[in-house]
Amino acid sequence: MDGSDVDCGVQGGEGPSPLLLGVITLACGVLVANLYYAQPLIAAIAPALGIRQELAGSIVSVTQIGYGTGLFFLVSLADLVDNRRLVLAALAATVLALVVQATSAGAPQFFLASFVVGVCSTAAQVLVPFVAHLVPPARSGRAVGNVMAGLLTGIMLARPLALFVSGLAGWRTIFWASSVLVVAIGVALARLMPPRKPGGGGNYGAVLISMVGLLRSSRVLRRRAIYQGLMFSAFNLFWTAAPIMLADRFGLSQHGIALFALAGAGGALAAPLAGRVADRGHIRVATAGAMAAVALAFLPMAWARGTTGLLAMVVLTVILDAAVQTNQVVSQRVIFAAPAHLRGRVNGIYMTILFAGGALGSLLGTASYQRGGWGTTVAIGVLMGAAALALYLTEKPRAR
Repeated sequence: MDGSDVDCGVQGGEGPSPLLLGVITLACGVLVANLYYAQPLIAAIAPALGIRQELAGSIVSVTQIGYGTGLFFLVSLADLVDNRRLVLAALAATVLALVVQATSAGAPQFFLASFVVGVCSTAAQVLVPFVAHLVPPARSGRAVGNVMAGLLTGIMLARPLALFVSGLAGWRTIFWASSVLVVAIGVALARLMPPRKPGGGGNYGAVLISMVGLLRSSRVLRRRAIYQGLMFSAFNLFWTAAPIMLADRFGLSQHGIALFALAGAGGALAAPLAGRVADRGHIRVATAGAMAAVALAFLPMAWARGTTGLLAMVVLTVILDAAVQTNQVVSQRVIFAAPAHLRGRVNGIYMTILFAGGALGSLLGTASYQRGGWGTTVAIGVLMGAAALALYLTEKPRAR
Protein backbone atom coordinates (compact mmCIF):
# COMPACT_ATOMS: atom_id res chain seq x y z
CA MET A 1 0.00 0.00 0.00
CA ASP A 2 1.54 3.32 -1.01
CA GLY A 3 1.30 6.71 0.66
CA SER A 4 -1.60 7.88 -1.51
CA ASP A 5 -3.74 5.06 -0.20
CA VAL A 6 -3.08 6.10 3.36
CA ASP A 7 -3.88 9.73 2.62
CA CYS A 8 -7.29 8.73 1.25
CA GLY A 9 -8.23 7.34 4.62
CA VAL A 10 -6.44 9.46 7.18
CA GLN A 11 -6.19 13.22 7.29
CA GLY A 12 -2.78 14.25 8.55
CA GLY A 13 -2.94 14.55 12.32
CA GLU A 14 -6.72 14.93 12.33
CA GLY A 15 -7.81 11.31 12.43
CA PRO A 16 -9.73 9.25 9.86
CA SER A 17 -11.44 10.94 6.94
CA PRO A 18 -15.26 11.02 6.97
CA LEU A 19 -15.23 8.57 4.05
CA LEU A 20 -13.07 6.02 5.89
CA LEU A 21 -15.12 6.40 9.06
CA GLY A 22 -18.31 5.91 7.03
CA VAL A 23 -17.00 2.75 5.36
CA ILE A 24 -15.85 1.32 8.71
CA THR A 25 -19.24 2.12 10.23
CA LEU A 26 -20.99 0.35 7.35
CA ALA A 27 -18.59 -2.59 7.62
CA CYS A 28 -19.34 -3.07 11.32
CA GLY A 29 -23.09 -2.99 10.70
CA VAL A 30 -22.95 -5.44 7.79
CA LEU A 31 -20.61 -7.88 9.54
CA VAL A 32 -22.70 -8.07 12.72
CA ALA A 33 -25.94 -8.28 10.74
CA ASN A 34 -24.66 -11.57 9.28
CA LEU A 35 -25.10 -13.10 12.75
CA TYR A 36 -28.84 -12.46 12.77
CA TYR A 37 -30.15 -13.03 9.23
CA ALA A 38 -30.97 -16.68 9.87
CA GLN A 39 -32.76 -16.08 13.19
CA PRO A 40 -36.21 -15.13 11.80
CA LEU A 41 -35.84 -17.56 8.87
CA ILE A 42 -35.25 -20.84 10.70
CA ALA A 43 -38.78 -22.06 9.87
CA ALA A 44 -37.88 -21.85 6.16
CA ILE A 45 -34.21 -22.88 6.34
CA ALA A 46 -34.67 -25.99 8.52
CA PRO A 47 -36.94 -28.00 6.16
CA ALA A 48 -34.93 -26.92 3.10
CA LEU A 49 -31.77 -28.40 4.64
CA GLY A 50 -33.39 -31.43 6.27
CA ILE A 51 -32.98 -30.18 9.84
CA ARG A 52 -35.50 -31.48 12.36
CA GLN A 53 -37.77 -28.82 13.86
CA GLU A 54 -36.56 -29.41 17.41
CA LEU A 55 -32.99 -28.71 16.25
CA ALA A 56 -33.85 -25.64 14.16
CA GLY A 57 -32.56 -23.29 16.84
CA SER A 58 -29.05 -24.65 16.28
CA ILE A 59 -29.00 -22.75 12.98
CA VAL A 60 -28.54 -19.57 14.99
CA SER A 61 -26.52 -20.98 17.88
CA VAL A 62 -23.75 -22.31 15.59
CA THR A 63 -23.17 -18.80 14.23
CA GLN A 64 -23.05 -17.36 17.73
CA ILE A 65 -20.64 -20.06 18.90
CA GLY A 66 -18.42 -19.04 16.01
CA TYR A 67 -18.68 -15.40 17.08
CA GLY A 68 -17.68 -16.27 20.63
CA THR A 69 -14.71 -18.23 19.29
CA GLY A 70 -13.64 -15.34 17.09
CA LEU A 71 -13.86 -12.84 19.94
CA PHE A 72 -11.12 -14.72 21.78
CA PHE A 73 -8.95 -16.07 18.98
CA LEU A 74 -9.32 -13.57 16.12
CA VAL A 75 -9.76 -10.23 17.90
CA SER A 76 -6.67 -10.86 20.01
CA LEU A 77 -4.63 -10.98 16.78
CA ALA A 78 -5.26 -7.24 16.38
CA ASP A 79 -2.46 -6.67 18.91
CA LEU A 80 -0.04 -8.81 16.91
CA VAL A 81 -0.58 -8.45 13.15
CA ASP A 82 -1.38 -5.66 10.73
CA ASN A 83 -5.02 -4.72 11.37
CA ARG A 84 -5.68 -3.96 7.70
CA ARG A 85 -4.57 -7.40 6.54
CA LEU A 86 -6.46 -9.09 9.34
CA VAL A 87 -9.73 -7.33 8.47
CA LEU A 88 -9.39 -7.92 4.73
CA ALA A 89 -8.64 -11.63 5.27
CA ALA A 90 -11.69 -11.93 7.52
CA LEU A 91 -13.87 -10.21 4.91
CA ALA A 92 -12.64 -12.58 2.18
CA ALA A 93 -13.47 -15.61 4.33
CA THR A 94 -16.86 -14.11 5.15
CA VAL A 95 -17.72 -13.78 1.45
CA LEU A 96 -16.86 -17.43 0.79
CA ALA A 97 -18.87 -18.59 3.80
CA LEU A 98 -21.92 -16.52 2.78
CA VAL A 99 -21.82 -18.06 -0.70
CA VAL A 100 -21.76 -21.52 0.88
CA GLN A 101 -24.74 -20.57 3.06
CA ALA A 102 -26.63 -19.38 -0.01
CA THR A 103 -25.92 -22.56 -1.99
CA SER A 104 -26.01 -25.24 0.74
CA ALA A 105 -28.04 -28.33 -0.07
CA GLY A 106 -27.59 -29.89 3.37
CA ALA A 107 -27.09 -29.08 7.02
CA PRO A 108 -23.33 -29.89 7.38
CA GLN A 109 -22.24 -27.31 4.78
CA PHE A 110 -24.60 -24.69 6.15
CA PHE A 111 -23.47 -25.23 9.75
CA LEU A 112 -19.77 -25.06 8.81
CA ALA A 113 -20.34 -21.88 6.81
CA SER A 114 -22.37 -20.38 9.67
CA PHE A 115 -19.53 -21.06 12.10
CA VAL A 116 -17.04 -19.35 9.78
CA VAL A 117 -19.37 -16.36 9.35
CA GLY A 118 -19.57 -16.08 13.14
CA VAL A 119 -15.79 -16.19 13.59
CA CYS A 120 -15.08 -13.68 10.82
CA SER A 121 -17.83 -11.27 11.87
CA THR A 122 -15.65 -10.41 14.86
CA ALA A 123 -13.58 -8.34 12.42
CA ALA A 124 -16.02 -5.61 13.47
CA GLN A 125 -14.41 -5.76 16.92
CA VAL A 126 -11.02 -5.22 15.29
CA LEU A 127 -12.30 -2.12 13.50
CA VAL A 128 -13.74 -0.47 16.63
CA PRO A 129 -10.41 -0.14 18.52
CA PHE A 130 -8.73 0.61 15.17
CA VAL A 131 -10.84 3.76 14.93
CA ALA A 132 -10.01 4.68 18.52
CA HIS A 133 -6.33 4.38 17.56
CA LEU A 134 -6.69 6.78 14.63
CA VAL A 135 -8.46 9.65 16.38
CA PRO A 136 -7.13 11.96 19.10
CA PRO A 137 -8.14 10.84 22.62
CA ALA A 138 -10.40 13.87 23.07
CA ARG A 139 -12.57 12.71 20.15
CA SER A 140 -12.39 8.93 20.58
CA GLY A 141 -15.79 8.69 22.28
CA ARG A 142 -17.51 10.45 19.38
CA ALA A 143 -15.75 8.32 16.76
CA VAL A 144 -16.44 5.06 18.58
CA GLY A 145 -20.04 6.18 19.09
CA ASN A 146 -20.50 6.71 15.37
CA VAL A 147 -19.09 3.27 14.57
CA MET A 148 -21.17 1.60 17.29
CA ALA A 149 -24.29 3.27 15.89
CA GLY A 150 -23.62 1.42 12.64
CA LEU A 151 -23.01 -1.83 14.49
CA LEU A 152 -26.25 -1.63 16.47
CA THR A 153 -28.17 -0.58 13.37
CA GLY A 154 -26.90 -3.74 11.69
CA ILE A 155 -28.17 -5.84 14.60
CA MET A 156 -31.56 -4.13 14.62
CA LEU A 157 -32.12 -4.12 10.85
CA ALA A 158 -30.90 -7.68 10.19
CA ARG A 159 -34.10 -9.42 11.31
CA PRO A 160 -36.65 -7.24 9.49
CA LEU A 161 -34.45 -7.08 6.38
CA ALA A 162 -34.14 -10.87 6.30
CA LEU A 163 -37.91 -11.24 6.60
CA PHE A 164 -38.63 -8.73 3.84
CA VAL A 165 -36.04 -10.14 1.42
CA SER A 166 -37.10 -13.72 2.11
CA GLY A 167 -40.72 -12.82 1.44
CA LEU A 168 -39.77 -11.35 -1.93
CA ALA A 169 -37.13 -13.76 -3.24
CA GLY A 170 -36.61 -16.68 -0.84
CA TRP A 171 -34.35 -17.17 2.16
CA ARG A 172 -31.14 -17.77 0.19
CA THR A 173 -31.25 -14.30 -1.36
CA ILE A 174 -30.27 -12.47 1.83
CA PHE A 175 -26.98 -14.41 1.98
CA TRP A 176 -26.24 -13.66 -1.69
CA ALA A 177 -27.00 -9.98 -1.13
CA SER A 178 -24.78 -9.82 1.93
CA SER A 179 -21.88 -11.48 0.11
CA VAL A 180 -22.03 -8.82 -2.63
CA LEU A 181 -22.12 -6.05 -0.02
CA VAL A 182 -19.15 -7.50 1.87
CA VAL A 183 -17.15 -7.62 -1.40
CA ALA A 184 -17.88 -3.94 -2.00
CA ILE A 185 -16.85 -3.04 1.56
CA GLY A 186 -13.65 -5.06 1.22
CA VAL A 187 -12.69 -3.20 -1.96
CA ALA A 188 -13.35 0.15 -0.25
CA LEU A 189 -11.32 -0.77 2.85
CA ALA A 190 -8.45 -2.07 0.70
CA ARG A 191 -8.27 1.40 -0.84
CA LEU A 192 -8.93 3.56 2.23
CA MET A 193 -7.77 1.71 5.34
CA PRO A 194 -4.19 2.51 6.38
CA PRO A 195 -1.97 -0.30 7.66
CA ARG A 196 -1.45 -0.53 11.39
CA LYS A 197 1.18 -2.92 12.70
CA PRO A 198 1.02 -3.04 16.52
CA GLY A 199 4.27 -2.45 18.33
CA GLY A 200 3.70 -4.73 21.29
CA GLY A 201 5.66 -7.69 19.92
CA GLY A 202 5.34 -11.21 21.33
CA ASN A 203 3.80 -14.29 19.78
CA TYR A 204 0.24 -15.53 19.42
CA GLY A 205 0.38 -17.96 22.35
CA ALA A 206 1.76 -15.26 24.62
CA VAL A 207 -0.97 -12.87 23.50
CA LEU A 208 -3.69 -15.38 24.38
CA ILE A 209 -2.15 -16.14 27.76
CA SER A 210 -1.77 -12.44 28.50
CA MET A 211 -5.54 -11.96 28.15
CA VAL A 212 -6.02 -13.87 31.40
CA GLY A 213 -3.55 -11.58 33.12
CA LEU A 214 -5.25 -8.49 31.69
CA LEU A 215 -8.63 -9.58 33.02
CA ARG A 216 -7.13 -10.29 36.42
CA SER A 217 -5.19 -7.03 36.68
CA SER A 218 -7.69 -4.55 35.24
CA ARG A 219 -10.52 -3.84 37.65
CA VAL A 220 -12.02 -1.29 35.26
CA LEU A 221 -12.11 -3.83 32.44
CA ARG A 222 -13.77 -6.47 34.63
CA ARG A 223 -16.42 -4.11 35.88
CA ARG A 224 -17.20 -2.52 32.54
CA ALA A 225 -17.53 -5.96 30.94
CA ILE A 226 -19.90 -7.16 33.67
CA TYR A 227 -21.98 -3.98 33.47
CA GLN A 228 -22.48 -4.32 29.74
CA GLY A 229 -22.88 -8.10 30.02
CA LEU A 230 -25.94 -7.48 32.22
CA MET A 231 -27.23 -4.76 29.88
CA PHE A 232 -26.78 -6.89 26.77
CA SER A 233 -28.39 -9.81 28.55
CA ALA A 234 -31.48 -7.65 29.11
CA PHE A 235 -31.34 -6.58 25.44
CA ASN A 236 -31.29 -10.17 24.17
CA LEU A 237 -33.89 -11.23 26.73
CA PHE A 238 -36.25 -8.67 25.24
CA TRP A 239 -35.58 -9.36 21.56
CA THR A 240 -35.87 -13.12 22.05
CA ALA A 241 -39.23 -13.02 23.85
CA ALA A 242 -40.79 -9.88 22.34
CA PRO A 243 -41.53 -11.34 18.86
CA ILE A 244 -43.45 -14.22 20.49
CA MET A 245 -45.33 -11.80 22.73
CA LEU A 246 -46.14 -9.45 19.85
CA ALA A 247 -47.73 -12.33 17.94
CA ASP A 248 -49.60 -13.69 20.98
CA ARG A 249 -50.78 -10.47 22.62
CA PHE A 250 -51.10 -8.08 19.67
CA GLY A 251 -51.69 -10.55 16.83
CA LEU A 252 -48.84 -9.19 14.71
CA SER A 253 -47.78 -11.07 11.60
CA GLN A 254 -44.14 -11.69 10.65
CA HIS A 255 -44.16 -8.47 8.63
CA GLY A 256 -45.73 -6.61 11.54
CA ILE A 257 -43.01 -7.87 13.87
CA ALA A 258 -40.42 -6.85 11.26
CA LEU A 259 -41.84 -3.31 11.21
CA PHE A 260 -41.77 -3.21 15.01
CA ALA A 261 -38.10 -4.22 14.97
CA LEU A 262 -37.43 -1.60 12.32
CA ALA A 263 -38.96 1.10 14.53
CA GLY A 264 -36.90 -0.11 17.49
CA ALA A 265 -33.71 0.46 15.51
CA GLY A 266 -34.14 4.15 16.29
CA GLY A 267 -32.28 3.49 19.52
CA ALA A 268 -29.05 3.33 17.49
CA LEU A 269 -29.23 7.11 17.14
CA ALA A 270 -28.15 7.39 20.77
CA ALA A 271 -24.62 6.14 20.03
CA PRO A 272 -23.10 9.33 18.56
CA LEU A 273 -24.72 11.38 21.34
CA ALA A 274 -23.32 9.00 23.95
CA GLY A 275 -19.88 9.40 22.43
CA ARG A 276 -20.06 13.18 22.77
CA VAL A 277 -21.24 12.88 26.38
CA ALA A 278 -18.33 10.56 27.16
CA ASP A 279 -15.82 12.91 25.51
CA ARG A 280 -17.05 15.71 27.78
CA GLY A 281 -16.30 13.62 30.86
CA HIS A 282 -19.85 12.76 31.92
CA ILE A 283 -19.06 9.05 32.29
CA ARG A 284 -20.73 8.57 35.66
CA VAL A 285 -24.03 10.23 34.75
CA ALA A 286 -24.25 8.45 31.39
CA THR A 287 -23.53 5.05 32.93
CA ALA A 288 -25.99 5.32 35.82
CA GLY A 289 -28.64 6.90 33.60
CA ALA A 290 -28.39 4.13 31.01
CA MET A 291 -28.73 1.40 33.64
CA ALA A 292 -31.73 3.08 35.28
CA ALA A 293 -33.33 3.55 31.86
CA VAL A 294 -33.16 -0.20 31.14
CA ALA A 295 -35.03 -1.05 34.35
CA LEU A 296 -37.57 1.74 33.87
CA ALA A 297 -38.17 0.89 30.20
CA PHE A 298 -38.98 -2.73 31.03
CA LEU A 299 -41.35 -1.95 33.89
CA PRO A 300 -44.41 -0.57 31.98
CA MET A 301 -44.15 -3.26 29.29
CA ALA A 302 -45.96 -5.78 31.48
CA TRP A 303 -49.26 -3.84 31.13
CA ALA A 304 -49.02 -2.89 27.44
CA ARG A 305 -52.17 -3.91 25.53
CA GLY A 306 -54.19 -2.66 22.59
CA THR A 307 -53.16 -0.04 20.05
CA THR A 308 -52.02 2.43 22.70
CA GLY A 309 -49.98 -0.27 24.38
CA LEU A 310 -48.33 -1.21 21.08
CA LEU A 311 -47.32 2.42 20.47
CA ALA A 312 -45.99 2.58 24.02
CA MET A 313 -44.00 -0.60 23.37
CA VAL A 314 -42.32 1.04 20.37
CA VAL A 315 -41.28 4.06 22.47
CA LEU A 316 -40.08 1.90 25.36
CA THR A 317 -38.13 -0.31 22.96
CA VAL A 318 -36.32 2.71 21.53
CA ILE A 319 -35.45 3.80 25.09
CA LEU A 320 -34.22 0.30 25.97
CA ASP A 321 -32.06 0.03 22.86
CA ALA A 322 -30.70 3.56 23.32
CA ALA A 323 -29.77 2.85 26.95
CA VAL A 324 -27.90 -0.36 26.08
CA GLN A 325 -26.11 1.42 23.26
CA THR A 326 -25.19 4.39 25.46
CA ASN A 327 -23.53 2.18 28.07
CA GLN A 328 -21.73 0.27 25.33
CA VAL A 329 -20.19 3.41 23.84
CA VAL A 330 -19.28 4.87 27.24
CA SER A 331 -17.73 1.58 28.37
CA GLN A 332 -15.62 1.23 25.25
CA ARG A 333 -14.52 4.84 25.65
CA VAL A 334 -13.28 3.89 29.13
CA ILE A 335 -11.54 0.61 28.27
CA PHE A 336 -9.84 2.08 25.18
CA ALA A 337 -7.80 4.26 27.53
CA ALA A 338 -5.54 1.18 27.64
CA PRO A 339 -2.20 1.40 25.79
CA ALA A 340 -2.66 1.10 22.03
CA HIS A 341 -0.81 -2.24 21.79
CA LEU A 342 -3.30 -3.82 24.25
CA ARG A 343 -6.59 -2.54 22.84
CA GLY A 344 -7.32 -5.57 20.67
CA ARG A 345 -6.99 -7.92 23.63
CA VAL A 346 -8.91 -5.58 25.93
CA ASN A 347 -11.76 -5.39 23.43
CA GLY A 348 -11.68 -9.16 22.93
CA ILE A 349 -12.04 -9.80 26.68
CA TYR A 350 -14.75 -7.18 27.00
CA MET A 351 -16.79 -8.48 24.07
CA THR A 352 -16.42 -12.12 25.14
CA ILE A 353 -17.98 -11.36 28.53
CA LEU A 354 -20.62 -9.19 26.87
CA PHE A 355 -21.41 -12.02 24.45
CA ALA A 356 -21.74 -14.50 27.32
CA GLY A 357 -24.27 -12.19 28.95
CA GLY A 358 -26.16 -11.90 25.69
CA ALA A 359 -26.30 -15.67 25.28
CA LEU A 360 -27.69 -15.98 28.81
CA GLY A 361 -30.34 -13.39 27.99
CA SER A 362 -31.40 -15.31 24.88
CA LEU A 363 -31.84 -18.49 26.90
CA LEU A 364 -33.80 -16.69 29.61
CA GLY A 365 -35.99 -14.98 27.02
CA THR A 366 -37.69 -18.12 25.74
CA ALA A 367 -37.55 -19.96 29.08
CA SER A 368 -39.12 -17.12 31.07
CA TYR A 369 -41.87 -16.50 28.52
CA GLN A 370 -42.82 -20.17 28.17
CA ARG A 371 -42.84 -20.85 31.91
CA GLY A 372 -44.12 -17.61 33.39
CA GLY A 373 -45.41 -15.45 30.56
CA TRP A 374 -44.48 -11.95 29.50
CA GLY A 375 -44.73 -10.61 33.05
CA THR A 376 -41.93 -12.91 34.16
CA THR A 377 -39.75 -11.83 31.25
CA VAL A 378 -40.34 -8.18 32.12
CA ALA A 379 -39.49 -8.79 35.79
CA ILE A 380 -36.16 -10.38 34.83
CA GLY A 381 -35.38 -7.42 32.58
CA VAL A 382 -36.08 -4.97 35.40
CA LEU A 383 -33.84 -6.97 37.73
CA MET A 384 -30.99 -7.01 35.21
CA GLY A 385 -31.05 -3.23 34.82
CA ALA A 386 -31.34 -2.73 38.58
CA ALA A 387 -28.51 -5.21 39.26
CA ALA A 388 -26.19 -3.38 36.87
CA LEU A 389 -26.99 -0.06 38.55
CA ALA A 390 -26.54 -1.46 42.06
CA LEU A 391 -23.18 -2.96 41.10
CA TYR A 392 -22.05 0.29 39.52
CA LEU A 393 -22.91 2.26 42.64
CA THR A 394 -20.41 0.11 44.58
CA GLU A 395 -17.59 1.23 42.29
CA LYS A 396 -14.94 3.28 44.02
CA PRO A 397 -14.23 6.76 42.59
CA ARG A 398 -10.61 5.85 41.78
CA ALA A 399 -11.83 3.16 39.35
CA ARG A 400 -13.95 5.67 37.49
